[in-house]
Amino acid sequence: MTPIRLALTALTATLICFPLCTIARAELVGEVDTAFRWLGKDDRVVIEAYDDPKVHGITCYVSRARTGGIKGTVGLAEDRAEASIACRQVAESLHFSEKLPRQEDVFTERMSILFKRLHIVRVVDSRRNTLIYLTYSDKLIEGSPQNSVTAVPVARGNAIPVK
Repeated sequence: MTPIRLALTALTATLICFPLCTIARAELVGEVDTAFRWLGKDDRVVIEAYDDPKVHGITCYVSRARTGGIKGTVGLAEDRAEASIACRQVAESLHFSEKLPRQEDVFTERMSILFKRLHIVRVVDSRRNTLIYLTYSDKLIEGSPQNSVTAVPVARGNAIPVK
């Protein structure tokens, strides 16, 4: 298969699967310009909030670089595969909507037009009654070693329900 045909096949598969994929809806909390661009948006670092859909009362804050310029403004730029995460309990008590798997990809978001995605994974540490959140990016061909981790301890009286 030629490289062009392979790229077209991958693009077609992405466009067909796109409506079926669960995409995280981030709330933009703030941003800081890092480099001036004459045309389009400036390069910047954004801070986004993601509420855990199964653990009501936990919000994860992710900071990551966003590429500006013309490509960044129209959504064609490939953002860097680096992110930082901090998850916190933001309500007086936590409520679990259902039993949690020991490890689950909670959020994903596109970082490039085709293949790169940002992932936030929740891992349950039952022994310590703690929820651990990991962020990393992937590519179709190779993963990224860039990652960040944070942990949210859960009160001993509120055991984490695990599948």
